[in-house]
Amino acid sequence: MQHDQAVKTMTDIMAKFTNYIGKHLPDDIMNKLSELRSQEDTTLAKVVYDSMFENLAKADELDRPCCQDTGVIQYFIKAGANFPLLSDIRPILDEAVQRATREAPLRHNAVEIFVEKNTGNNTGDRIPWIDWEIVPNYSGITLEVYMAGGGCSLPGQGKTLMPAAGYEGVTEFVFDVMTSYGVNACPPLLVGIGIGGSIEVAANLSKKAIFRPIGSRSSDEKGAKMELLIEKGLNEIGIGPQGLSGNNSVMGVHIEKAARHPSTISVAVSVGCWAHRRGTIHISEDMSYEILSHKGVTL
Repeated sequence: MQHDQAVKTMTDIMAKFTNYIGKHLPDDIMNKLSELRSQEDTTLAKVVYDSMFENLAKADELDRPCCQDTGVIQYFIKAGANFPLLSDIRPILDEAVQRATREAPLRHNAVEIFVEKNTGNNTGDRIPWIDWEIVPNYSGITLEVYMAGGGCSLPGQGKTLMPAAGYEGVTEFVFDVMTSYGVNACPPLLVGIGIGGSIEVAANLSKKAIFRPIGSRSSDEKGAKMELLIEKGLNEIGIGPQGLSGNNSVMGVHIEKAARHPSTISVAVSVGCWAHRRGTIHISEDMSYEILSHKGVTL
């Protein structure tokens, strides 16, 4: 495929996929919401879940975004070093976002810093945000599309602790954040925790943690145990769906880690709301694609 045609094809794929993600939740989120719905035993909690599923059905029926806050669009990319369009990714994704904004349509959420003006097309200075990871000896590209809404971004916080605080200090920080801001983020929530030696590392890892499929566990035995303990504790708080009380407050807790400096231990929290609009797509060098997060879907 010629270069210009490849750029056009990838732009079309990403515009349609970004549009789609605003209207349809990934398979793992849908399955988890159904599971949590079945575990509630109060009329109020059941009504809240009923309204969620009615909303999702209407979004599908009317071909409209499932949440009025369509968020700031972010792309987390694992790109093969040999992928033929590496130099074109930024303009491709800028155009894809502008197209999705018009066609979905998506609410305008890109406000320029200091100017304090909405750009009107969901693109702006460094937005859509693109996080890169280059994979050696590989010619495909995998893109995580995420719509970061204001509510679920509100609990996002980080802190660098003295090492003596230990993992008890990490856990205390997570609970402080979730009990202070979790109710504002449209529970049940997917909680990502990043642990590392500096705040930017922890923050980046916490965001990537909420892209892991629900039900997956840390490859580290102690990390997996910590995920389960924090998940159990957060559910026992009883925030419940939409903060109106219930048996479950979170869809899951995921921890990602990086080796730290001996003198610091940093922790950060990122949160996905019940309408966790995340999508994963793989594109090969010949521009064929496979959607990994929504099985059986074609654009």
